[in-house]
Amino acid sequence: FPTRRSSDLTGPAAPSIWWFAFGYFACYAPYSALAKAVSKGILPGGQDAISGFQLLPATLMASLVGMALFLLGTGWWKHATRHSLFGLQIPGPTRFTFVSGITTAAIIGTTTLAYTFEGVSIVFMMLLMRGGVLIIAPLVDAASGRAVRWFSVAALLLSLGALVVTFSESGAYAMKAVAIADITAYLLSYLVRLRLMSMKAKSDDPNANLKFFAEEQMVAAPAMLGLLALLALIGQWPVLLDIRAGFTTFWTESGVVPYALAIGFLSQGTGIFGGLILLDKRENTFCVPVNRSSSILAGIVAQFILFFWLGNALPSMYQFAGAGLIIAALMFLSIPPLIERSRKKAAAA
Repeated sequence: FPTRRSSDLTGPAAPSIWWFAFGYFACYAPYSALAKAVSKGILPGGQDAISGFQLLPATLMASLVGMALFLLGTGWWKHATRHSLFGLQIPGPTRFTFVSGITTAAIIGTTTLAYTFEGVSIVFMMLLMRGGVLIIAPLVDAASGRAVRWFSVAALLLSLGALVVTFSESGAYAMKAVAIADITAYLLSYLVRLRLMSMKAKSDDPNANLKFFAEEQMVAAPAMLGLLALLALIGQWPVLLDIRAGFTTFWTESGVVPYALAIGFLSQGTGIFGGLILLDKRENTFCVPVNRSSSILAGIVAQFILFFWLGNALPSMYQFAGAGLIIAALMFLSIPPLIERSRKKAAAA
């Protein structure tokens, strides 16, 4: 797809949203594949399965480092609001970006957990998470007063069809309560995050977008890691004991520390590219399907990686059919804008 050169990545001359979608895809495929492989204990070294809760601390530590390196390397931290502390000017969030950062933290944690539950494939969980957010997107647009174009509506309807096909499969509703709670927390977090983005960012002003992005990222990984540390200190129930192990014995006994750190860095990559997609000034009913479709394609690739690399079973035909509808949605999103752009160029000539 055509791109426009820019140093800020979010202004009028920024790279095409489709380059961000490619970056999202390139990080998401290995991220989800590794998370599933580690949690199932199917890596070549023969390591035991690691629960998602035990995996979270290491992945979030890596995400925190990745976030800091990115903001420092790009200089985007300079766009954050300055707060006076003991005579020093410290960059930090506003109350809106703080809340958005908290929801982003929840999205980071629930996404990694989603690919570690037993009995559900990567594609199945992706269809639930992505389809749910696709339903939320036009509701947020309506609340924000944004117009929704016809091809965005077509993509939305195809995405809803993907969910219908997925749940047509026998046994599709047999999910554990913890998985249902995870999906629910994920969707509620996105509802709040998209609303805040529509209110405070997604504008023609690149500084406003960079400010929102930088402040949100400053909050997300540290907040989630701090919450996990608190839960680890409590440590009275199996889940909390797993989190405590993630801070302690995991580092010396698991044998999968390098994989966990890779998962964390790749997770941060998805957060960076995914956030840049959502901050595009166009309506959420366009930006969200671009974001969701990229990850669905990545999920399919991840399943084939696990199949050919580790002999893991492939998803059912129902799930592949649902993913096919998502791909069709992607076509509706990409082709009409390209045709419209070509017509404008022809008219200008």
